[in-house]
Amino acid sequence: MGSLLSCLSAPAAPAASPPPVAKRRSSTSSSRRASSAKAVAIDEEALAAAAALVLGQRNGGGGAFDRSASVRHATKRQPQGPPLPRSSSTRPRSLADPELQPQQLLAKDLNTNDLETNMIVLVHGGGFGAWCWYKTISLLEDSGFRVNAVDLTGSGIHSYDTNKIGSLTQYIEPLTSYLESLGDDEKVILVGHDFGGACISYAMEMFPSKVAKAVFLCAAMLKNGHSAFDMFQQQIDTNGTLQRAQEFVYYNGKDRPPTAINIDKSSLRDLLFNQSPSKDVSLASVSMRPIPFAPVLEKLTLTDENYGSVRRFYVETTEDNAIPLHLQQGMCESSPPEKVLRLRGSDHAPFFSRPQALHRALVEIAAVPPPVQASSSSSSSS
Repeated sequence: MGSLLSCLSAPAAPAASPPPVAKRRSSTSSSRRASSAKAVAIDEEALAAAAALVLGQRNGGGGAFDRSASVRHATKRQPQGPPLPRSSSTRPRSLADPELQPQQLLAKDLNTNDLETNMIVLVHGGGFGAWCWYKTISLLEDSGFRVNAVDLTGSGIHSYDTNKIGSLTQYIEPLTSYLESLGDDEKVILVGHDFGGACISYAMEMFPSKVAKAVFLCAAMLKNGHSAFDMFQQQIDTNGTLQRAQEFVYYNGKDRPPTAINIDKSSLRDLLFNQSPSKDVSLASVSMRPIPFAPVLEKLTLTDENYGSVRRFYVETTEDNAIPLHLQQGMCESSPPEKVLRLRGSDHAPFFSRPQALHRALVEIAAVPPPVQASSSSSSSS
């Protein structure tokens, strides 16, 4: 998802959205007016972004939101610049990700029932769905973990129209509903990939007591008041590949802001799956759906009391063409997590290209013991 927005110019900065509140019911007229005002604000943000598109095209610049060459010049698509690394699907399996049985990946004395929590929730990135985690789900379940991979609104098999998603709250409703349904003494480990990093950040702010650990997997790890758009625009596209890959959807008409973003299927392998097996690239090509545009623009409100109270871990991917390693490292330097792990040889889809290494990383994070609580009672002297 990050690969689509790196070449965009920054729009006028919208106001930060109010902190989320669990179990809120909009039954009064004032609540309806507030909801309407928020929708108008989001639409204004998108209009500003669209204005940047027009201005960029007229000035001959890189073109914020430049429509894909496959839409504008379908018969003239020509490769420009040096090619990105190709898939390793025709090469022998790397020693960095050998074939291992799940039980070989765990310490012999590790019992998942003795962990702080053995419940892991997998949150996909933009355009993906729960389907992308099929290898990870199998490995984790075989190792004794309880796993839930959610389909966010308009993703995977969730039937909602992506073009009608107007906010981050609406987009991640399946995740927040699941967390809300947990018992008071239940905690989970959230794993967010790509734009899923922004989604789990929102959930951490909303349900801090129900999240034992948060894992950002080559994901957007944002600071308070920032949006995924703000972060992804830091990426510099040096050869035009990213601009050629993006295809904007104008569901409400071309005189209105984009409602979603597609990735040109011919660019999937180079941008996202340059180290992944061909069978997984084929799966993605028939399974990926448009990325809703409004949630990408929405700025997060993250507090130290809620978001800041959850332990964060980051997993880097070294061969990532969508969110390059230097951008991942920049996020970790800006807001340091408790620990950073690295998957060598992984593209932007480690659940495809390095499933065993990813599994080992998740098990390692799950096994990190909770911090020792200092005794509240002071010892008395005789």
